[in-house]
Amino acid sequence: MGLWQIGTDTLARSRFVLSPFAETFASLKLLHAGTGAHQGEEAWLHTHLPGYRARLAADPVAAPLVRAALGTSWIADFLCPTSCIGESFEETVTRVRATPARQARADLGVSLGGPLPAVLERDDLPERATALLTYVWGETVRPYWERRRRILEADMVARMAQVSQGGWAAVLDSLKPGARWIGESRLQVNLNACPPREIAAGADLLFMPVTPRTSWVSWEGQERYAVVYPCLGVLADDHDRRPVPAALGALMGTARAGLLVLLGTPMSTTQLVAVTGRGLGSVGGHLRVLLEAGLVQRRRSGRSVLYVRTAAGEVLVKASGAGTDDDGEPEQRKAGSPPVRTP
Repeated sequence: MGLWQIGTDTLARSRFVLSPFAETFASLKLLHAGTGAHQGEEAWLHTHLPGYRARLAADPVAAPLVRAALGTSWIADFLCPTSCIGESFEETVTRVRATPARQARADLGVSLGGPLPAVLERDDLPERATALLTYVWGETVRPYWERRRRILEADMVARMAQVSQGGWAAVLDSLKPGARWIGESRLQVNLNACPPREIAAGADLLFMPVTPRTSWVSWEGQERYAVVYPCLGVLADDHDRRPVPAALGALMGTARAGLLVLLGTPMSTTQLVAVTGRGLGSVGGHLRVLLEAGLVQRRRSGRSVLYVRTAAGEVLVKASGAGTDDDGEPEQRKAGSPPVRTP
């Protein structure tokens, strides 16, 4: 398993951050997979997969480049640099473009786990990778970025509220499949076989939510580490919400019951608006009714107000048989210049 040794000072200084590049790379992984984890992803793929495949067909290098870079358990380092705090997509992708050609080929050999196909033995791989990532950002992510950003920001607020209630261990255990706090300053970041890493004092430890159901970890030298994880709010549209049992919907109304089902995890009004696609007034009105009925409670976390089910709300949801989403897909691992690489 992948273990990170993390000092208390480093964990205390860690931050949740937005990364447009991480969101773009997660979207590239979703396009490469071609199958969504839920209806919202399937709808997004229905819109953008034909254009992506046409883009690959127009560039004979792009498809083998993506296949080699994503590998099975390792992501080619140069294609997925660890974003800095506050870094724009353009700033991050500039580092992809600046990769020496020899380094790009070496990284692809590691992720592929063998010799490169002849089509990838070339010097313009960083430029072609940059062009493809820029396409994914411009055509499939940026048009939705404001909405996705609200979902991601709400997730970060909810996670920080969880830190204040249950400590970092509770948050780390719930971030993504394969991650858990195992004590003695050790964080299991995935289930892959690799040597443990000791995060140096003063290094940045960043947690980056993305809307697609995928995850990975990365680092840049000894100074910056990141855990990319799927956020609480799915990439949803008006027709993609957690199933509401018919009996619960008949009792409370489908919209109100849907909010109650979602609130097994603390969420802000902003996040509920983004996830459900309903208007702010509609969500606020339903929340007031749920509050007055004693089915949800609210609490403040910094400048945000979070809502969560009460014990009575839990009983009602469980009695109705409402389920939860699955944990998502197994993760890949990306890391910069490790002493030993696992293919």
